[in-house]
Amino acid sequence: MPYTAPHCPLFFNTTGPCFPDRHYMVPPLPRLKGVEKLIAQGQYFVIHAPRQSGKTTYGLALMAKLNAEGRYTMLISSIQPAAMGRDPVEAMEIAARCLARSSRHHLPEAEWSPDLDEYPEFPEDGLQAYLRDWSARCPKPIVLFLDEVDALRDDNFLALLYQLRSGFAERQNHGFPHSLALIGLRDVRDYKIRIRPDSASLGTGSPFNIKAESFFIGGFEKGETEALLQQHTQVTGQPFEPEAIKAIEHLSGGQPWLVNALANHIVSRILDDDYSQPITAALVEAAKEALIL
Repeated sequence: MPYTAPHCPLFFNTTGPCFPDRHYMVPPLPRLKGVEKLIAQGQYFVIHAPRQSGKTTYGLALMAKLNAEGRYTMLISSIQPAAMGRDPVEAMEIAARCLARSSRHHLPEAEWSPDLDEYPEFPEDGLQAYLRDWSARCPKPIVLFLDEVDALRDDNFLALLYQLRSGFAERQNHGFPHSLALIGLRDVRDYKIRIRPDSASLGTGSPFNIKAESFFIGGFEKGETEALLQQHTQVTGQPFEPEAIKAIEHLSGGQPWLVNALANHIVSRILDDDYSQPITAALVEAAKEALIL
């Protein structure tokens, strides 16, 4: 009868952001250089990458760090539900509700964003007004990461950009969020092609020409894939043979989801959490074929 170790508290994550008390994970903050410098300067910027690359994981880790340091109020919030908005006003109201919920989940009460009950009728520039109100009340400068901005329909996405651009000049003296990042699959310049493919311009004034920089989260760098796999070995004693590690590095190209998916399929599906068996290159090949199918 194969030996099965007691339930492992950590596992290879293939769904959503990583959390250090649940998942094997590469330290996320070193994966992007320069973000904290832009925040200190009060800049607005973009973070983009394919799905399951670590964007939200990075944002959550940075939020924990900055809020622990105490200089800023940082919040990351997914505004994906705003995709249900039938028009820009409704979409921005839904986005504001996302912020209200997220702030109550992540922040102390003194730093919560306003309750939507204070707005009996959401104004046309609603998100801009909402962020202005929150900034005026919050005891610290706000650093806001808006996640899943790709979800918004074209006109609603433009409304978001125009309201952020309009509020940008007000950010001094707690007039608007001190620093802000849009997180999604694309750089902002790519949305112009998606929204107005036959036009060279989005109108008078680019809606997000305030962005200081665009950051792309790439795959794991050399050594990070092996470091992730070795975390499993340290916890369970189950080794990855050197050729297996090389095979995972080659097949995944360092893409975080693929690294985790290959390892997870071997450990949980093929070996059924039998940690007594070493992980070989042949098992990696079998996992590859299964994922392709």
